[in-house]
Amino acid sequence: MQHIIFSWIIGLLLLPMPLLAANPQDLQSGGTARIVSVVDGDTVVLDDARHVRLVGIQAPKLALGRPNFRPWPLSAEAKQELQDLALGKRVELWLAPSSEDRHGRILAHLVSVEAQIWLQGEMVRKGLARVYTFPDNRILASEQLALERQARADGLGIWALPYYALRTPDNVRHDVGTFQIVQGRVMDTARVKKRIYLNFGADWRSDFTIKVDVRKEALFKKAGIDLLALKGQRVRVRGWVKMQNGAMIELDHPERLEPLR
Repeated sequence: MQHIIFSWIIGLLLLPMPLLAANPQDLQSGGTARIVSVVDGDTVVLDDARHVRLVGIQAPKLALGRPNFRPWPLSAEAKQELQDLALGKRVELWLAPSSEDRHGRILAHLVSVEAQIWLQGEMVRKGLARVYTFPDNRILASEQLALERQARADGLGIWALPYYALRTPDNVRHDVGTFQIVQGRVMDTARVKKRIYLNFGADWRSDFTIKVDVRKEALFKKAGIDLLALKGQRVRVRGWVKMQNGAMIELDHPERLEPLR
């Protein structure tokens, strides 16, 4: 059955996509249920009272009662789209390897039984969500990234707005504390004690940098990424921007780093 669901997902998208990189055995069925409420563009409530976070994506955030929180652009539109796709519909749950987050929500891929739609893929395809992976939940990332690239190229949804535009190593310093996708050329690489650094400028004390714990290096190499060999290469990286000798993104799994030609 698990082999069938993976083939089903790919066939439904009707897009030129790579074969699934995920091992079907890495996902477990969470049964079926009906969606009775949509919280926002990536969270739903089922008729068995479970709250489900659509794993692997990040839709624009609503305030949801948080004081002094400004809703992200297109957050209401993302919620409406997910409602149109799924509210009142029966879905099949495919649980992520880490199947619950710190808020007690179920983490799963959802496939609509009636409409036969992979909800994560459809939200990303329409430009109403970004790919958002974690080291313990990376399944289907390559398929989602392919959909995101196409939506961005077509300027759909969030990709038509400056708020979500790709940042550069020069301007990302203005986005500390936010989740961003940054694209640029690696100027230099270095291994310093227990860290690997990818530097995007001549002065590592002030320029944008990617940091990786050396204990994660083998994980990147397994994915075909030699971090220290990226000098001179263009890359696209996503993550939360911190300030540490300039703007910095720290990586702990390879799906958030895309070497570019």
